[in-house]
Amino acid sequence: MNGNAAPRRVGDVSTRTRIDRGRGALGPALELVHTGRAPTRAVLTAELGVTRATAGAVAAELEALGLIRVDSRPVVAGGAQGRPSHRLAVDEAGPVALAAQVHADGFRAALVGLGGRIVATAPGCVTVSADPAQVLGAVVDAGAGLLRDSGRRCIGAGLAVPSAVAEPEGTALNPLHLAWPAGAPVRAIFAERVRAAGIEGPALTGNDVNLAALAEHRHGAGRSAQHLLCVATGHRGVGGALVLDGRLHSGSSGLALEVGHLTVNPEGRPCYCGSRGCLDVEADPLAFLTAARRDPGPEVSLLQQARDLLRAEYGDPDVRHAAEELIDRLGLGLAGLVNILNPDRIILGGLHRELLNADPERLRAVVADRSLWGRSGGVPILPCTLDHNSLVGAAELAWQPVLDDPLAALA
Repeated sequence: MNGNAAPRRVGDVSTRTRIDRGRGALGPALELVHTGRAPTRAVLTAELGVTRATAGAVAAELEALGLIRVDSRPVVAGGAQGRPSHRLAVDEAGPVALAAQVHADGFRAALVGLGGRIVATAPGCVTVSADPAQVLGAVVDAGAGLLRDSGRRCIGAGLAVPSAVAEPEGTALNPLHLAWPAGAPVRAIFAERVRAAGIEGPALTGNDVNLAALAEHRHGAGRSAQHLLCVATGHRGVGGALVLDGRLHSGSSGLALEVGHLTVNPEGRPCYCGSRGCLDVEADPLAFLTAARRDPGPEVSLLQQARDLLRAEYGDPDVRHAAEELIDRLGLGLAGLVNILNPDRIILGGLHRELLNADPERLRAVVADRSLWGRSGGVPILPCTLDHNSLVGAAELAWQPVLDDPLAALA
């Protein structure tokens, strides 16, 4: 009897030691599964640079936390040699983050799981009042309703807003397309509403295009890029973001990459910032509808009206001319950014994605003609691939503490 007990104790100590050694690898391992870069335990072992036993202990710990699933039926990739490897995936029944987005044409709430998967969304409101507290209270209430219906554990909340968000205060400095006051303390208001709704975990806020870029870098068209530039039209205006080595470049106080206020037409339209001919007013949905000689209606958002027009009536001379005008303005702005930032990939969202799809060669030619590196090493320009990428990015804010230290965040 004693002879059988000793091996069990030795085995228990050995397993415990592997887990202790792997605790520091839990966060990196979870991020690898979260971003789809470790589909099997063998890949996880190689990426972490640990032993198979340690990788197995790490995967088992993450599974015990309800974050990932380890397939009990290992497989060998086609043509591969050696031992089969267990498949890894995020746990689709696991915790979620509450994600919220406010834009000029409304707001929306969603629940987002690991892997950037949207679990549920609440119907978006089509009007945004001038009171940030009222709007953020309404969107949090919508998200709380989703949580009650789902029965899921919530690890925190993230909010995307169409404004530069100053750090560390969390104030919306320039919500130009909302009626909100400049400097509105959106992070504090959002956190207060989240706590009042009984939702635990951090409540964080960021610029909508910054968060779209983060989501695309982890789960969409920006995967594997080292220096990713994202430029997008929201429902109004133009925004930009830069991801460097997996992290958003937000500058010294969160205000970097305000690309909407690059001048691309010195004699152009007056801009809300006080200048003239900014990308913000020369390449957004309203600019396109105006150039195409269309009067915007109140039925749907400006972004949807511009998309529908571009897709359905591109053969109309006015529509084609308007598209070419916006492509040229956008290309001029992108070329300037390429000269300054030297990204290895550009991704375009909102109406800009539709313009790229409508005439990809024209846009790429404008960028190449105007940028130093365009001819010798053309920068790939790709459309964003995620639906609701700002919502997914808002959820990434909430998920980040879990990715940094799963045990501490879920304790």
